[in-house]
Amino acid sequence: MSFANLKRNRDQINKLVQAAEKVGGGQTEQKSYVDDRFWKPVVDKAGNGYAVIRFLPAPANEDLPWVRYWDHGFKGPTGLWYIENSLTSIGQQDPVGELNTRLWNSGIESDKEIARVQKRRLHYVANIYVVSDSGNPENEGKVFLFKFGKKIFDKIMDVMQPAFQDETPVNPFDFWEGADFKLKIRNVEGYRNYDKSEFSTPAPLSEDDSKLEAIYEKQYSLQEFVDPTNYKSYAELKAKLMRVLGQEVEGGAPTLRQESQMNDPVDAPRQPVMAEEIEDDDDTMSYFAKLAKDD
Repeated sequence: MSFANLKRNRDQINKLVQAAEKVGGGQTEQKSYVDDRFWKPVVDKAGNGYAVIRFLPAPANEDLPWVRYWDHGFKGPTGLWYIENSLTSIGQQDPVGELNTRLWNSGIESDKEIARVQKRRLHYVANIYVVSDSGNPENEGKVFLFKFGKKIFDKIMDVMQPAFQDETPVNPFDFWEGADFKLKIRNVEGYRNYDKSEFSTPAPLSEDDSKLEAIYEKQYSLQEFVDPTNYKSYAELKAKLMRVLGQEVEGGAPTLRQESQMNDPVDAPRQPVMAEEIEDDDDTMSYFAKLAKDD
């Protein structure tokens, strides 16, 4: 969609709300563990942070202003890490998801705990414009990709689909009638908490359409995050999972005995349960990914 058409065709809230209920996506595996396209907020020693960002519309020739994907990140009893995107992101069966289902349905509490540790984590990716970033002022006025979780996405949905009749729906991705997002980070029981974050009163990002067009043209494509070719095959992921769990793979595929063994409780090291609505520490997960690279 051209910038001119974007301005003419701005009534997209219903489309975005409907898409939010069914859209799937994935994230390509990055060759580098530091991707300069992504913006990350800075927090102080107490774990608190503040920034103002603006969610941007869908990039040219793309339908939605966000994509979503799931991944898994856990350490097996072998000491090896499993850091992989989940095939459920693109509507396919995933070996970890299947294993977790069997563990959860076993009726054994220790199995359920392992399934919790190995659960998939939900992420969204969108383009943003950084309005204010006191932690890194050099980011202000620039376009980045932003990865966020369910809590922030719920706040987006709340303004697009308000619960009360006296509230007017707002498309936060709109250049002219959208709203800045005040990102407020607190440290609550060791996790980043975004409950205090909120949208400002709707207002144009700029009154200058030429400036808005320049911002629009700087956006990053989101298609790479939903491209099935960027995902490993089911067989590759199954082999990796078996190795992380310390189970041999014969001929590139698990035997019936090995399939049966996957139902047995695994004495995996205990880690904090990472609920999908709790934000992961990207720096920590990047470190884990480095460890997993050589698995």
